[in-house]
Amino acid sequence: MTKQQRYQFVIDYFTIHAPDAATELLYDNPFQLLVSVILSAQCTDKRVNITTPAIFKKYPTAEYLASATFDEVFPLIRSISYPNNKTKHLIGMAAMLVEKFGGMVPMTVDELMLLPGVGRKTANVITSVIDHQPNMAVDTHVFRVSARLGLTTNAKTPFAAEKQLIKYFPESHIFTAHHWLILHGRYICTARSPKCTICGLNPVCKYYKNNIKHKI
Repeated sequence: MTKQQRYQFVIDYFTIHAPDAATELLYDNPFQLLVSVILSAQCTDKRVNITTPAIFKKYPTAEYLASATFDEVFPLIRSISYPNNKTKHLIGMAAMLVEKFGGMVPMTVDELMLLPGVGRKTANVITSVIDHQPNMAVDTHVFRVSARLGLTTNAKTPFAAEKQLIKYFPESHIFTAHHWLILHGRYICTARSPKCTICGLNPVCKYYKNNIKHKI
């Protein structure tokens, strides 16, 4: 099977079984999504969604959040992983949005990466989700699933995986493929004890071929 055939199988499968795949973070505008994605680092979307309503109510815009103090924001995100750093990042991010971007969330990866708490993965999420730009955010789920399926080969870093995925996924599918891989990794192709017996991607999965198929 060629690399192109493998990708086409994956695209065909998810087009049928997950046509409306989207982020599980709850938001109403780009600013809210940016706050949510910053908070989601090494934290579950479920926990973030429980936490953000109080933040969005108290700080509906970058201007409000930029004027907040550490002691005001910290209690709202205490239950999130790394609350100290994320509190500083949120306030700093909002301040830069106000000072440099007129309170609006920029829509280029390079500009987004200027913001405190925003790395390449977060910038790719924002631009792909909001603007459907062909950018591939590679988190632990995407990195694991793409390697197991054989969509990436010997990719040692998230950026290396990103470049391979961008190369082979058609541009029109990239922003959706990000969600396909994340959700598949979250619910089926889990890090421990992947649910291979109910996975429809077994015919092209290298992990299944090398680790599971011969045991059945």
